[in-house]
Amino acid sequence: MTRQIAFVLLCVATAASAARAQDYAPLLDAGRRNLLHEVLSGELAKEHVYQITRHHRVQGSRGYRRAGEYVLAQLRAYGYSEDEAWVESYPSDGRIVYQTWQSPSGWDIEWAELRMLEPSEERIVGYPEVAMSLITYSNPGDVTAELVWVGAGTHDSDYEGLDVRDKFVLATGYGGEVHRHAVIKYGAAAVVCYLDDNRAMDHPDMLAYTGMWPRSEELEHVTFGFNITNRQGERLRSLLEAGRRVVLRGQARGIGLESYFMDIVVAYIRGSERPEEELVIVGHLDHPKESANDNASGSGAMLDMARTLKQLIDEGRMPRPQRSLRFLWVPEWHGTMAYIDRHTEMVGPRLGGSYLASINLDMVGEHLELLHSRMYITRTPASIPSVLNDVVTNMAAMVDRMNVRTPRGSHSVFNYRVGPYSGGSDHMMFIDRKIPGMMIGHSDYTHHTSEDTPDKVDPVELERTELIAATAFLYLSDLSEPEALDLVYLVGANGAERLGAAARRARRLLLAAAEENPNRAWFEALNTVGHAAEWERETVSSVLHFSGTPAVRAAVRAVQNRVRQQEEALVASLEREARALGAERAERGEAADARIPIRLTRGPLDFGLPASKLPEADAVWYSSSEFTLSGNACFELVNFIDGTYSVTQIRDAISAEYRPASIAVVARYLDDLARVGVVGWK
Repeated sequence: MTRQIAFVLLCVATAASAARAQDYAPLLDAGRRNLLHEVLSGELAKEHVYQITRHHRVQGSRGYRRAGEYVLAQLRAYGYSEDEAWVESYPSDGRIVYQTWQSPSGWDIEWAELRMLEPSEERIVGYPEVAMSLITYSNPGDVTAELVWVGAGTHDSDYEGLDVRDKFVLATGYGGEVHRHAVIKYGAAAVVCYLDDNRAMDHPDMLAYTGMWPRSEELEHVTFGFNITNRQGERLRSLLEAGRRVVLRGQARGIGLESYFMDIVVAYIRGSERPEEELVIVGHLDHPKESANDNASGSGAMLDMARTLKQLIDEGRMPRPQRSLRFLWVPEWHGTMAYIDRHTEMVGPRLGGSYLASINLDMVGEHLELLHSRMYITRTPASIPSVLNDVVTNMAAMVDRMNVRTPRGSHSVFNYRVGPYSGGSDHMMFIDRKIPGMMIGHSDYTHHTSEDTPDKVDPVELERTELIAATAFLYLSDLSEPEALDLVYLVGANGAERLGAAARRARRLLLAAAEENPNRAWFEALNTVGHAAEWERETVSSVLHFSGTPAVRAAVRAVQNRVRQQEEALVASLEREARALGAERAERGEAADARIPIRLTRGPLDFGLPASKLPEADAVWYSSSEFTLSGNACFELVNFIDGTYSVTQIRDAISAEYRPASIAVVARYLDDLARVGVVGWK
């Protein structure tokens, strides 16, 4: 065994031992941990869940505003003054655009019903008693018409040979896309949709939440639609396939689409020593009634955290945090984008700002035993390495060792996993502004369905979530020099393990591609390790955002030097394997592209871009096998556009984080973003 290989194995073994030891060495002192455990209440958080789920809180709707009024009233009852809690409203009419995000329309419907008239008469669904039965953003109307089966109803091929004009269509696709094709393109009167996935097979009386989400040019053409259960949908379909004539009557009364507002509730705890530096907790308040886990649970947990911190500070049991804490109850995506669009000061240290970290609470109360679920904690992406990952992971391990129980909660064993970055919620908005952002959440079969009810929310899991988020932020807010030094070495130990894992990925890339092109395989392996090492150096450096004393800076440099040594040893080991596989040199195997893109917008790009703004002949490439970038990779690609990275450098970064990509694919994606006006060239 050579000295270099021995060194590599020692690094990996040391890192693994340190990671295991971390469970027994929590960052937070027992005093603050026990105080928060005493006062935080999953039971109170669940009471908020009950109250919030009583509102049909669709984005931009009057029901959402009433839910926001409830949150603000609770904050007032907890002692938050007008300077400490308030509402910010943003116009929302389906036409106004915040960066690349079109606002949803305002919306309000009082009553709706779907009945079958032939071959027999019966009431199928009614609104508001089952709020998700009406497709959100439906307009009022009264239609009596025949029903036509169109399959999924989301592609032109579904309508070939069918006459759907002035009729109801029955489909299994998402309501908005079915309406876009059936009503707007082919002249149908209204739509009826039902689930036919595996969940529906197991839960045939469950119905899905779908929305019209009309584009600006479609607002004048929106009619209405209903969501029904799989059992109901299959019965209607069987009647049609048996040749029976089916006639439905659908009615909806109320305002329908209107010009309204998106409200954001803000609670603010001013820091005692560095108030200009902020830590942000965000959770979306919207979704149709009941939507308990998604996301009344996150909203309720935030309310209880706000109560706890205010109470402990006012009673003198806990000092005011040194840095400011901000809570944001938002309409998901669109409202967060509007808020950040207005608050241009909300940027992270890399952009010269003082917003140091964010945690997004989205679906945090699942009853693990009832839903067979687990907690997922997603790390920041590689474009923004941060010590936040290590702190939150450590706090989760601490909570795992605590006996969190409530009078009406479950007896579930804590089941959680810390995983790589994944998008799909409001942490993306903060990451785009270079504010390190993590998400705590769960996933289960009730997501976006009528089964997402308060009985499936567990106060124990709510309290676990609150403990993780609150302890992480209070620890970072008040980080002392001794704590910072401890944190630096923890990051170093964890980083050694992460770098070892990156080397393993690199070796597997090398072995998998060596037979085809050993030189290029060697390049991709080196690219993976090189970027991983750089990200680890940046991670430990991020401790300096919270404590920059000379002793901490010296410790950071020591860990960074150790990362360089480990990187050198790993590269040497990979080189020996590459040469043994026939590689003569590391080369990328395609021409470099030195052009440097620049951002022309803020915020994550609308998910439809660039395809939605391109001619149809060009847009089809994005649904072909030639476009190999995942949604997360596309998000990260844009995050690496900083005015210094070239096309090739961006390709190398996302290839190291995900999997090797072609420069040609990355270049075409960037060229198309430039065509639609969201990216320029330096």
